[in-house]
Amino acid sequence: FKRLWDLGHLYEGVRVLPYSWAAQTPVSNFETRMDNSTREKQDPAITVRFALKPLPGDATPTELWAWTTTPWTLPSNLALAVGPALDYAVFALGAKRIVLGAACAAKYEKELAGAERVATLKGAELAGRAYEPLFPYFSGQANAFRVLSAEFVDVAEGTGVVHMAPGFGEDDLAVCAANGIGVVVPVDDAGKFTAEVTDWAGEHVFEANPKIIRALKERGDLIRHDTIVHNYPHCWRTDTPLIYRAMSSWFVRVSAFKDRLVANNQQINWIPAHVRDGLFGNWLENARDWSITRNRFWGTPIPVWRSDDSKYPRIDVYGSIAELERDFGRPVPDLHRPAIDQLVRPNPDDPTGESMMRRVPDVLDVWFDSGSMPYAQVHYPFERKDWFEHHFPADFIVEYVAQTRGWFYTLHVLATALFDRPAFKNVICHGVAVDEQGRKLSKRLRNYPEPEEVFDKHGSDALRWYLMSSPILRGGDLRVEKDGKPIADAVRAVLLPIWNAWHFFALYANADGVAANEISSATNVLDRYALAKTRALVEDAQRALDAYDIAGACQSVTAYLDALNNWYIRRSRPRFWSAEKNADKQAAYDTLYTSLSALMRVASPLVPFLTDEIYRGLTGKSVHLADWPDASALLADAELVADMDRVRDACSTALAMRRAQNVRVRQPLAALTIAGPSATRLAAFTSLIEDEVNVKRVRSESAIEAFASFNLSVNARALGPRLGQEMKTVLAAAKQGQWTRGADGSVTVAGHQLTGDEFSLRLVPKPGVACQALASGELIVVLDFALTRELEQEGVARDLVRAVQ
Repeated sequence: FKRLWDLGHLYEGVRVLPYSWAAQTPVSNFETRMDNSTREKQDPAITVRFALKPLPGDATPTELWAWTTTPWTLPSNLALAVGPALDYAVFALGAKRIVLGAACAAKYEKELAGAERVATLKGAELAGRAYEPLFPYFSGQANAFRVLSAEFVDVAEGTGVVHMAPGFGEDDLAVCAANGIGVVVPVDDAGKFTAEVTDWAGEHVFEANPKIIRALKERGDLIRHDTIVHNYPHCWRTDTPLIYRAMSSWFVRVSAFKDRLVANNQQINWIPAHVRDGLFGNWLENARDWSITRNRFWGTPIPVWRSDDSKYPRIDVYGSIAELERDFGRPVPDLHRPAIDQLVRPNPDDPTGESMMRRVPDVLDVWFDSGSMPYAQVHYPFERKDWFEHHFPADFIVEYVAQTRGWFYTLHVLATALFDRPAFKNVICHGVAVDEQGRKLSKRLRNYPEPEEVFDKHGSDALRWYLMSSPILRGGDLRVEKDGKPIADAVRAVLLPIWNAWHFFALYANADGVAANEISSATNVLDRYALAKTRALVEDAQRALDAYDIAGACQSVTAYLDALNNWYIRRSRPRFWSAEKNADKQAAYDTLYTSLSALMRVASPLVPFLTDEIYRGLTGKSVHLADWPDASALLADAELVADMDRVRDACSTALAMRRAQNVRVRQPLAALTIAGPSATRLAAFTSLIEDEVNVKRVRSESAIEAFASFNLSVNARALGPRLGQEMKTVLAAAKQGQWTRGADGSVTVAGHQLTGDEFSLRLVPKPGVACQALASGELIVVLDFALTRELEQEGVARDLVRAVQ
C-alpha cells in the first residue's frame, strides 16, 4: 500500500460503486462480472412526467417524459439529461405540450392518443431549461432541477430523457458534477431511506418501489407502468441484488498504467491461448480504477492516518511496523482492529497541538490481499528478499475462467503497478463444471455425484482422468452427470486397457519365468513399431505437458493404448503363447516391458495410483520416484510408425465395412485392395493385414479412380470471408470437378488452396464396388464380399473350431 502511495497510484475519491446492502459494503466493479454475480431480475419500468418551468411569454404547460427502472431513486432526482444531437418531438395534447425523443414516440401511441405533433427540437435546445422538482426533499439544492446535455443519452430504451440522481448513478454523478450540482445520498448502509425522505424513512429502497409508484399515480405524474426482466448484478457473497451508491473510497489508479497492463499480458502464456487477447485482454483494455477499501471491521486495516482537524490537513501512510513504532513511540504487536485504531498521536503540522492523527477506519478489499499473495506469502521485502526477486513471476498458476475478473486480474494489476512485470508466466484458465441443466456445480444445490461415492465405486484415478482429459482444461465447460456414467467410461476406455496390458504381461512372464529388460532396438517389425510408437508417446506427451496442455497429454495416452493393446499385443499373442523359449519370444517380452515401463512414467501425473501399482510390479519401485523417460533411448522410426498406423487404419476400416454388411470376421474373404498414392508403401505389411482382416489376398493400387471418385463440397460460410467475389469461380470449378488434391491433404480449386474445414470430400464408389476411405482420407479400402463355396465352407469350419474351443 505504501509503495502504491509513493508511486502516485492511490487516491481517495467519491464514486458511485456497486454496493451490497446485505453485507453493508461496496463491491469491486470486477466482482459484478463474476460468473455467479449476474442473474435475471424483474423490476418496474415507469415513465414519469416532469413539468418544465415556463419561459417568459409562454404560458402553455410543457412536460418532459422520462423513463426509469429504479423508481426508488426518484426522490433523489436533481436533474434530467437529453442527448444534444438527438431529435425531440413536441406534441400538443389539449392545453399542454409533451416532449420526448422523436424515435421513442411510436412506443407511446396509446398515451399520445389525440395528440398532434407540432414541432421538433434538438436536445441542445432543451438544455438549460428548469423544471419543478418531482419530490420536495431536496428542492433547495443549488444548481439543481435543470435539463442537462449528456452525450451518453440515446433512444434505444425509454424516452430519450434520462432522470439523474447523482448519488446513485455513475454517469449521473459525472454530468451533475460538471454542472455544479452536488450529491445527495439519502440511503443508509442497510439500503434504507434516511430521515431526509420523510415519506419512506426507514424503508428498504426495493420495498419502497411500489409505494413511490402509487404516490406518483395518485398525483397524476405516472404516465405508464411496465415491468422489465433484465440481467442484474447481485452480491456474490449474499446472493442479494446490489444497488449503486455514491461512496468515499480509496482507489488504485489503474487507468494510469493500463497500457502497461496490456503490454505485460503479452508476456503470459495463457491456456487456452484465446483468453490472453480475448476475455482477459479485452477486460484490461477497458480497465477502470479499483476501489480497494471497505467500511467493515474484519480485514486488513489500511495504513493511513489523517488529521482530525481540516484546518491542519495531514496524511501519513505507513509501510512497516518499524515506521509505526517510530512515529507512535510504542510497540505495535497487533496490526488488526481494534488494536491498530488505538494508535493516535498529535498532528505534527498543528502548532496548537490539539488536532490528532487518527487512522482512517476502512479496511482493505480482500481481493487486495489475494492480489498481494506472491510477496505476502514470503513477507517481502522484510524477509526472503533475495529469494523473491529470483522467483517472481511465478512459473505457473491455475484457476477457473471467472478469475480473469478476480484473482488473475488483481495479481496482474498489483504486479504491474509495483514491479512493472506480470505476476505469472503460465496460466491454465479452466472452464466450469456444470450439471445436466447447465447450472454450476455447488454445495448448495448438491447437483453433483458425491466424490467419496465416486472414489469407492470407480476410483479416484477415474475421476482425475475424467477431469484432466476433458475440455474443462482448455477453457470449456464440463457437463457432469449425477449418475457418474462418463466417469465409469474413463475406467472402461483408459484404466482397464492399462491394467489389461500389464495383466497380460505379468501372466505370461510369470508362467514362463521370464525376466524382461528395457531395450532400445529390435529386429521384429512389430517390436520396432512398438518401441518407435512408445518414443512418439513420450515426445508427444512431453510436448503437451511442457505447453500445459494436460488434455492433449491425455489424448496421447489414449491413442497409444489403442496401438499397444489392440495392435501390438493382439498381433504378437502367438509369440507369447509359443511353448518354445527363443530369442523372438524374449524380444516380445522385452518390448512389452519397455513399453509398459515408459507408459507408466508418462501416465503417472494423469493416473497416479494405477501407474504406481503397476510400476512397482514391473520394477519394485514407486513410479513417482522415477525419472521421466528419455525419448532418445528409444528406437526412432517415424516412417515405420506412420506406415503401421496406416495399416491399422486400413484394418479398422475394413472391419467396419464387414460389420456394416453383417459379414462376421471368421468368414474369410477373397481379396482386399488398398488404393491411393501411398498404397504401395503398405505392401510390406500384407501378411499382417491378411491375418487381421481375414482375407486371402491383399493388393495395392496407386489409382483410386478404378474403384471410386471423390466429390468436393466447398464450405461457403468458412471460405466466403477469405475469398469474397472469387467464391463464385471456386464453386463453379468444384461443381465441374475441376480440382486437384495435394499431398498435404489440401485441395486446389480455381487457383485457390483450400484447407481444414473450408471443404469436405465425399467418396462415391463405382457401381458394384464396396469401398471406404481411411480416416486420413488419402487411401481407400476395397473389399470383395463375393463368397465362393470354398470360402463359405472355410468360414463354417472356423465357426466350428470356435464352438469347440
